[in-house]
Amino acid sequence: VLFFLVEPAYALGGGGGQSEANPIAQLLPFVLMFVVLYFLILRPQIKKQKSQQKMIDELKKGDKIVTSGGLHGAITNMKDDIITVKIADNVRVEMSRAAVSRVREDSGDKGNS
Repeated sequence: VLFFLVEPAYALGGGGGQSEANPIAQLLPFVLMFVVLYFLILRPQIKKQKSQQKMIDELKKGDKIVTSGGLHGAITNMKDDIITVKIADNVRVEMSRAAVSRVREDSGDKGNS
């Protein structure tokens, strides 16, 4: 009785003629996709973040800026992470440095906007 059970088990489990795929070859497409995503998406994003941080670190009084909310103004005062922006006559707003989107091209040493 035991002989009849063992023989079908050998027939099902062997796979002697089949060759097993190399695990490295199976992972290669995933590695290639990651490398492509890194160079197409992640690396440009990292460069953009570095340039944005450099721009924020180089802010100074008198710079004319545009905030992430679209306000245009000139920096009148700076503390550690807080800047004061003059957006109109007698209107000054305190905001985080991170809220600065860009420095306008016509930036100068004047405090007027």
